Amino acid sequence: MTARTGEALADRIGPCGPTLAAPGLETLKTQLDEAGLGPSFDTAWPALAPVFAASPYLASLARRRPEALGEILGASPEAALAEILMRTEALTGGAEDMKRPLRQAKADLHLMTALADLGGVWDLEAVTGALSRFADATCRAALRAVAHDLRERGRLVSTPDPDNPIPGLFGLAMGKHGALELNYSSDIDVSLFYDPERLAGALAEGVEMQRTVDRAAQAFAALLTERTGDGYVFRVDLRLRPDPSSTPPVVAVPMALDYYEGVGQNWERAAFIKARAMLGDRAAGREFLEALVPFVWRRSLDYQAILDVQSIKRQIHVHKTGEGLEAAGANLKLGRGGIREIEFYAQTQQLILGGRDPALRLPATLPALAALTRAGHVPEATRAALSAAYIRLRGLEHRVQMLADEQTHALPVDDARRRAVAALSGEADLAAFDASVAALLAEVNHLYGDLFEGEESLSSDYGSLVFTGVENDPETLATLERMGFAEPATVSDMIRSWHHGRIPATRTARGRELFTRLAPRLLEALAATGAPDQAFRRFAVFFSGLSAGVQIQALFLNQPALFDLVVRVMAWAPRLARALGRDPAALDSMLDARFQIPLDDDTGVVDQMWAEAAAAGDFEAAMDAVRRLHRDQRFRIGLQTLTGQADVEAAGRAYTVLADASIQALAHAALTEVTRQSGRMEGSVAVVALGKAGSREMTAASDLDLITVHEAPPEALSEGRGLPPETWYARFTQRLIAALSAHTSQGGLYEVDMRLRPSGSKGPLSVKLARLTDYYAGEADTWEFMALSRARVVWASDPAFGARVAVVLEDVVRAHGRTPEALAHDVRAMRDRMMRDLPPGGFWDLKRVAGGLVDAEFVAQYRQLVRAATGGGVTVSTLEALADDPDLARAWRTQQGLAQIFACAFNEKPVPEEEPAGLQARLAEVGGQTDLAGLKDHLAALRERARLRFEAVLPPVATES
Repeated sequence: MTARTGEALADRIGPCGPTLAAPGLETLKTQLDEAGLGPSFDTAWPALAPVFAASPYLASLARRRPEALGEILGASPEAALAEILMRTEALTGGAEDMKRPLRQAKADLHLMTALADLGGVWDLEAVTGALSRFADATCRAALRAVAHDLRERGRLVSTPDPDNPIPGLFGLAMGKHGALELNYSSDIDVSLFYDPERLAGALAEGVEMQRTVDRAAQAFAALLTERTGDGYVFRVDLRLRPDPSSTPPVVAVPMALDYYEGVGQNWERAAFIKARAMLGDRAAGREFLEALVPFVWRRSLDYQAILDVQSIKRQIHVHKTGEGLEAAGANLKLGRGGIREIEFYAQTQQLILGGRDPALRLPATLPALAALTRAGHVPEATRAALSAAYIRLRGLEHRVQMLADEQTHALPVDDARRRAVAALSGEADLAAFDASVAALLAEVNHLYGDLFEGEESLSSDYGSLVFTGVENDPETLATLERMGFAEPATVSDMIRSWHHGRIPATRTARGRELFTRLAPRLLEALAATGAPDQAFRRFAVFFSGLSAGVQIQALFLNQPALFDLVVRVMAWAPRLARALGRDPAALDSMLDARFQIPLDDDTGVVDQMWAEAAAAGDFEAAMDAVRRLHRDQRFRIGLQTLTGQADVEAAGRAYTVLADASIQALAHAALTEVTRQSGRMEGSVAVVALGKAGSREMTAASDLDLITVHEAPPEALSEGRGLPPETWYARFTQRLIAALSAHTSQGGLYEVDMRLRPSGSKGPLSVKLARLTDYYAGEADTWEFMALSRARVVWASDPAFGARVAVVLEDVVRAHGRTPEALAHDVRAMRDRMMRDLPPGGFWDLKRVAGGLVDAEFVAQYRQLVRAATGGGVTVSTLEALADDPDLARAWRTQQGLAQIFACAFNEKPVPEEEPAGLQARLAEVGGQTDLAGLKDHLAALRERARLRFEAVLPPVATES
């Protein structure tokens, strides 16, 4: 500000820059001449012309109220400001009474302030101070109007103090408004609170407190924000309050204090550096701010807390040397090298150092930088450079906003509009202007990068990753787009909610500190999957489902390779992601050296399962012990299969070994438990597996088809309880089923199906060995022999009995008594009936599609039964049974391999075309192809040949005419 404070603006104003060619400029001059503005206008016109040529908004203000322009030019800007403020502070009445005068006052202030700024009369401090003081006056007038209307409706009692019209209700000016640094077309951030004890006396009897203050807040914001024929006053943002997505517009003081003490974040601490009791019950507001001093200005910070404060800065990307910054489209506030970087440069150091040094607790940026320099924390040269850059950037920001009174901080991409900004900034050459702005941004970004230089970056090579505040950061949204996210706002919203502590994993301060460090690594890992949106949704299910987060996040940060692998699993395998979410302890198993051992080389699973079950104290403990090991092994098999470390056939064997071990350990535990409860039984029992478990071809999604077979002496009874064998072994079977299928605190194991036993669900739960022989000799259908062709003894209480059962099963299969022609007829009829009643569900229905798994397995079982009847070898392996049918074997091997991947990855019907490129590549690899399109063509060809072979082996059943 110059020393000529008392002189009229017309005598002090100078041209801001060149006068651009502007249609309508001469017409405007003629209109203003005709308005009779007098000599002050003639004196000022050389300075006014470049302003009105470049700024349509300022030209419209002059055109709309030429008399106001004359008054502004004829008075000193200091006097004009005082008159506008006095006029605003004197307003009375309700909201309708104030709408027009407030908007006219805003128009006058905007015109006067812009001319004083552009004409070189006022410096930045004077300009922002005038804007901020006017915002104070309008907010107070708006609250008076709201209180007036509430009293008119009988909701408030009269109060003697017009500056405190609703005792107990107060507003804090936040951000630049609070620091008296408001920009030209800024929103104003107002945080509204109320003291319930103070407010109670201001409300009429029977009036509900929260509803009243919320309605007052809404009316307050509407009065200032609503656009009428006279424009608007200020856009009001009430979101800088505790957890704005879940709290009312006005927050009670006790609730607010609890929030800041419990889950307040560092960016909120930084926001309160600039907070000022501005509105309503300012005494209550000052008390509230005093109560927040320990939250904002912490006297002691441990290393992790310091790192978390530094994260405010470290989330912003710093350009490497030689990496260009452009003026066109540059966001002067939030972009790289912008105003925010200078503010964060000061605020992060204030938060770390201000707890012990009150001299650093200054709200405005330039004084804060000066204080940091005086205290020895910022070199003078750095302070001078940043301060000069701040003043210039703020000036540029104002000029951008003066074009159309828009809350924008970006230099126009359009050359003509950017040339107007250059003209308002005193630059005639657009190229020179662009170069100087780019150099300025680069200098700020470089100085900003020097702060906390040795600490871990929390941005990305793609750009800044800032998740502070109450709205999404535009630079961060652009970064997320560059990373490949199609829904960047959704991702940013979710991450900001996690930062707010809205999930258990980030509910503690330590959890939030760790997540601040983890977030950029997470986003980089998601981007690497090739399908980041889908991967993020799946990770969100996992992360949101965690019951706690400190240990898991610390593990991820300390084991980056493991974290990348987990994220890849999230992208590829929602089934595994959900399993991890339900039981994140499975991650611990990944740190075990055994986790990476090839599946076929690890023979210790059975022994370990037996040992852990035997060491358990009781039946339930044995169930939990088996579940813990099963969970880890199942996760291990799935991960090795998905990533290609294990081939799909090894996975089938490993899943079967795991099932066998679980059955064996739990069958022994069930036998022990039934013996304890029901007395010892003289006899033996065996567990027989059928289906995929019997053929050792299980997947992650396989259930267990089981039969229990027993034998006991005639008239045997259990000791003590006197139970007959049928009852005793039924109880054993029930115990075994429960042990395998019940969900405990450690989860479940398998769905168990016992319906393949003789007589199905109508027969006894455990089958006598003699009854099994009799049933298959005289009552069994062909499909039951097909099922038995894959039967295998998994466990027996007595090895000799188990061997006898195995011999009986083979003898029964050999004695099925059907000719090859009759078998072919029955098998084909069954397949046709399945195709009719359960048609395939699309191309990726590997099981039921023509030429799919069922076709191959039906032929395999037919072959087994034919060979068995003629004395040939009996095998449970599908591939071995298809030795004479290579086309079916190839189709089965490929589709069984794909089924392994599908079972690892999905709970629902898979759609590979919609999955990440990495998973598509793994599927193609299993099929021996290079991409998904090639896999589909290959599958179609395999299926065609397989179906032809199926038709040849099992010709269509002739229909009766």
